[in-house]
Amino acid sequence: MAACTVRDCGPRDGLQPLAPLAPGVRAELARRLVASGVAHVEVASFVRPEAVPAMAGGDEVLAELGPGTAWWVLVPNARGAELAAAAGAEQLTVTVSASEGYSRKNTRRSIAESLAEFDRIRSRVPTATLDAVISCCFGSPFDVITPGAVAGLVVSLRAAGADRITLADTTGTASPARIERVLDLAGTDLGLHLHDSRGTALVNAYAAWLAGVTRFDTSIGGLGGSPFAPGAGGNLATEELVLLLEELGASTGIDLLDLLVTGRWLASRIGAPLPSRVAAAGRLDDWSATPATPATPTGPASP
Repeated sequence: MAACTVRDCGPRDGLQPLAPLAPGVRAELARRLVASGVAHVEVASFVRPEAVPAMAGGDEVLAELGPGTAWWVLVPNARGAELAAAAGAEQLTVTVSASEGYSRKNTRRSIAESLAEFDRIRSRVPTATLDAVISCCFGSPFDVITPGAVAGLVVSLRAAGADRITLADTTGTASPARIERVLDLAGTDLGLHLHDSRGTALVNAYAAWLAGVTRFDTSIGGLGGSPFAPGAGGNLATEELVLLLEELGASTGIDLLDLLVTGRWLASRIGAPLPSRVAAAGRLDDWSATPATPATPTGPASP
């Protein structure tokens, strides 16, 4: 049975567009996700509070959680990396964009400047595990993105000391064809961070899984979206990916029923239903319980 690793970004990417929740509530969400079997959780970001108010108090979230290899923190620059490390973070996600326009909107740097900043982060926190997340890998509202440019960034970031690389569909412009073209050049030893702006996140995950990708970012309930990308939708819902992978015979280690309970708890905290269709409809019935032979018809056949 194939194994897939899921990193739930709900406490960070999922909650960042919403009204702020207290650090203790965000920490409780992270604990519940791990209790459901999620191996990795992005729990906070060390960005300026005035830029993303919902992410204020990242150090308090980490203090609530304590040390652990499950926790990831997003950092935008070397200063953020130092603050995160001082708060106890050992695993950091660092954003570099494939889109020049989005890079300047998101981090106020060019792509070249972001690569230089990644070098500084690597030197400032030499023992941290760094996941370079490349934004806008499959399209951008600001620029034309080519698969070759994405593959070139993958090579550059590996040379700069990235421990892991994740390709992000920041604005939900990916399709199975675009996924295939990028992976053909960039390889499959990387993760995917998918958004569902056009309702294609799950089919894109399926295409990537068929190609050999076994690491995915998600968000419980399908919450999320970048405040710096026009029209960006929520993330690929954790429960939807887990249901799909279960049907494909892939192991995630996640208890879907327990995850759905956590989703209902989160909906009560944000005061709104979650966008995820699986959160609303629940898991599938056990296929093995279906009768082996069809029942005898009792009436006229339907047209």
